[in-house]
Amino acid sequence: MSKVVFAVAAHPDDIEYQMAGTLYLLGRAGYELHYMNVANGSGGSVTMDADQTVAVRTQESRDSAELLGAQFHPPLVDDLQIYYTPELVAKLCAIVRKVNPEILLIPSPQDYMEDHTNVSRLMVTAAFSRTVRNFPTDPPSSFIRSEMALYHAMPYGLQDQLRQPVAAHFYVDVKSVMDKKRAALTCHRSQKEWLDTSQGLDNYIITMENLNRRVGSMSGKFEYAEGWRRHSHFGFAAEDFDPLTKALASYIHAPRPD
Repeated sequence: MSKVVFAVAAHPDDIEYQMAGTLYLLGRAGYELHYMNVANGSGGSVTMDADQTVAVRTQESRDSAELLGAQFHPPLVDDLQIYYTPELVAKLCAIVRKVNPEILLIPSPQDYMEDHTNVSRLMVTAAFSRTVRNFPTDPPSSFIRSEMALYHAMPYGLQDQLRQPVAAHFYVDVKSVMDKKRAALTCHRSQKEWLDTSQGLDNYIITMENLNRRVGSMSGKFEYAEGWRRHSHFGFAAEDFDPLTKALASYIHAPRPD
C-alpha cells in the first residue's frame, strides 16, 4: 500500500493553521505529501482586485507546500463558491483517485464558515466515490480499490456553528515542528493585512501559536498540539485501519472519556 497523505482545506493558510504540523510529521515518517486548497483565496485582500489576489495567494500556497515538502494541487473555485454540487464532487473525486492517499486530512464537519464545512462534506463524498466503478469524474478516471482513513481537523475557534466546544478524538504533539508551521504560515504574507482588517487577528503567527497552545491544553499533555477526529470507517477501510495514529504513535495522546 502506498504511503501517501493528502491534506485538503478550503482556503490558502487553512492547512497551515490546523494541519501542517501533522502533515509535516507524516512526511518525516516516510509519507508522500499532497496539499490542496479547494478555493483560490480570491476574497482575501483589501488592497488587490480578485485576479491579483488569486495570483498572489496561489503562489504563497505553492511556496508553503514546497517548504513542507508537499506536492501542490491547484484550487478549483473562488472563495465563497464552495458548494456541494455534483460537478465539484466529480472534480475532487478525480483528484482523489489520482493521488490515492492512505490518509486524507480534511476540515471539521462543524465550523463557523460554510466554505470549511462544505469542503469536509465534499471530500467525504469524493473519497467514498473513488471505488464506485460507475461514478463519473471530471476529467474521466478509473475507479480504484484502496483502504483510506479520513481525519477531521479541529474547527477554527475550537467550536461549532452554535458556539459549542468541539473536542478531538486524539491530539498530535507539534511542538517539535512549530518552527516549520511558523515558516509555512509566513509564506502567506498577503494575509496579515487582510486578517488584521477583516477579523482583528492582529498577528496571524501569534494567532496560530495561541490556537495550537489551546489545543495542547485540551490534550492535557502537550504544550502545542493539533487535534483530530477520525471519520467512520464504513465505506473506506477495515474498522481497525488507523494509519495516522500508527505512524505517529510517539506523538499522540488520546484522553480517556470522562
